[in-house]
Amino acid sequence: MASAGSNADPPSLKKEFGKDLTFWGGGANMQHTVPNGTIDEIKRESRRLIEIFSPGGYVFNQVHNIQANVPPEKILAIYDTALSFR
Repeated sequence: MASAGSNADPPSLKKEFGKDLTFWGGGANMQHTVPNGTIDEIKRESRRLIEIFSPGGYVFNQVHNIQANVPPEKILAIYDTALSFR
């Protein structure tokens, strides 16, 4: 059972469930970081999430809809970061 507060904390989720689950998603925060952040902030967050979840089972994708007001450059920042981990 997850401890209170681990629901939104990627390192806690990975530590607690990483041996038993494959994580799906975690490209970048589509509600806050992507619409409001800079390209560098988006890349930094994407890199951080990939580094946390990728050892073991991890499927990289966006788990929330990309909103119409998000410039294509910000979307590319997420996927370019993921491609750099190949």
